[in-house]
Amino acid sequence: MRTFSLTKRSTNLLVCLLFVVTASAQFDPQIGQYMYLPTAYNPAAAGEGNLMKAAGAHRMQYVDISNAPMSTWFSFSSPFVIGKTSHGAGVRFLNDRYGLFTTQSLYAQYAYRQKLGKGYLSVGIDLGFVNVGFKGDSARTVPQGATGEDYHDNDDPAVPKGSKSGMKFDMGVGLYYATPVWWVGASYSHVTRPSIDWSDGTSGYEQKVTLVGTMYVVGGYHFRLKNYREWVLTPSAMVMSDFKSWDVNLTLMCDFKDRYRWGLGYRIAGSVNILLGVDIISGLQLGYTCELPTNKLLLESYGSHEIYLAYGFDILKPKRTNKYKSIRYL
Repeated sequence: MRTFSLTKRSTNLLVCLLFVVTASAQFDPQIGQYMYLPTAYNPAAAGEGNLMKAAGAHRMQYVDISNAPMSTWFSFSSPFVIGKTSHGAGVRFLNDRYGLFTTQSLYAQYAYRQKLGKGYLSVGIDLGFVNVGFKGDSARTVPQGATGEDYHDNDDPAVPKGSKSGMKFDMGVGLYYATPVWWVGASYSHVTRPSIDWSDGTSGYEQKVTLVGTMYVVGGYHFRLKNYREWVLTPSAMVMSDFKSWDVNLTLMCDFKDRYRWGLGYRIAGSVNILLGVDIISGLQLGYTCELPTNKLLLESYGSHEIYLAYGFDILKPKRTNKYKSIRYL
C-alpha cells in the first residue's frame, strides 16, 4: 500500500496526486508476485530456505495513463551461521515513481533464525534510508474561473515550487516462519514514520509528507496432489493495512513438474491477476503478472504489468546431485 499524510489541505495538490490518493491511501508499492519476493516487505525472510538469493522486479501500473506508478525492486540475501546459531542478512533497494512523487530507498536486512519443528522461525529488521521527492515544476493547476469554480489557484502556496526532495532514516520489522510445505509471516514498514519536509520558509505553508507504516500478513501452503505427484497447488494470501484502510490479495498458483507455473489472483481493492512463470534452469526463475482493474480504470488503461527474475542456490548444505531444485520451495 502507499500511505502518507499531508499537513495542509489543498484541492490543487490533491489533483496532482490523482494516482496517489486512493480509497486505500496507498504509499508502499503493490507486489503481484509477493509469494516469491518475501524480502521486499519482510526483513525476517532474509536467508529463508537456506538460499543465497538475488531477485529483481519491475512493475508498470495502469499502463497508458500519464504519471501512473512505476516501481523497481532489487534484493540480495544470504543465510550464514555463527557457531550453532543461524542468521540471515541482505540488502534491498526500491525506486518508485507515482504521480509527481518519487521514492528511492535502501535498506540493510538482518534476521535471527531459530530451528522450530520442521521449519525456521525468524525475527528480522530493516535499517536504512528513504528519499522522497516531488516534481513541483511539473504540477499543472487550473487558473481561477477556467472551470467556473473559485477554489483554483495557479500559485497555490501548498504546492512545492520546483523539484523538492529529502532523506530520512527508516526502519521496518518482521516475523517469518517457514517449513518445506507452508509459510506465514508478518511485518511492519516505516516504524519510525519518517517525515520529509520540503518547506523553504517563504510560502507560509508546511510542505511535508509523512510515511505511514503498513502492516503485511502473508501465508501460503504447497499442496501436492496425491494421484498426480507432478502437480502442486499453492494457495496464498497477503493482507495489507495501515490500520485506517486495508486490502487483501488472494492467489492460487499451479505448478507442473516443479518448474512451470500459472495462476490467478484477486485483490478486493478492485483487480484480478494472471500470473505466469518458469524456472529456466535450476535456481533461475522468471515470472510475469498481468493485473486488470475491475473498475472504470480498465477502460482507461492497459492494466498493470510486473516481471521479475530471481536466482538462488543452497550454500549451507551443498549436494552433489543433478536433481532439479526449485527455489520456490523453502
